Amino acid sequence: MAKRPGESPMAPGAKPKRERAEKPKADEAEYAHGGCVCGAVRFEMQVPAVWAWHDHSKASQKAQGCAYATYIGSWKKRFRIADGEDNLGRFEDVERKTTRSFCLTCGTPVLYERAHSTRIVNIPRALFESRTGREPRYHTSLGEAPDWAYAGETLAALKGYPGVMWSRPRKLKRRAVDEMFE
Repeated sequence: MAKRPGESPMAPGAKPKRERAEKPKADEAEYAHGGCVCGAVRFEMQVPAVWAWHDHSKASQKAQGCAYATYIGSWKKRFRIADGEDNLGRFEDVERKTTRSFCLTCGTPVLYERAHSTRIVNIPRALFESRTGREPRYHTSLGEAPDWAYAGETLAALKGYPGVMWSRPRKLKRRAVDEMFE
């Protein structure tokens, strides 16, 4: 039986076969690029990343200067410093068995390595210019989170300051006054 133009070659009611997307070859892989603030250090990572997380530890708070740091973990073999490797300084924390690398020009924290994960390198998420293939869904060291960190409370626009949000102070509950003092 001849097939008419525009007619499906499948039998009525048959399900079409799903076509599998071809995996990109190593030389065609997708990369996420990033770098430090001044641009002296540039890097690239093959996506997707291994994992992503929010680190609330005191060490990351001090190293990053914030309530918590968001990191992207990558296999070392899928990550490379594209430019400025000689511009990286290193700090080894012997007690915590970690190494943090930073740009010697602008001070941007660039890499975070841990002795117990020798095949993985961690990079601050904010340094990437594009998506990394992983969303940060994990939180570590929550017990070390500072009491001043934003915890999801309702925010309101600050009147007269476009783009600035603030959390209103909590209203104190009035205590019941003893009738004797009214």
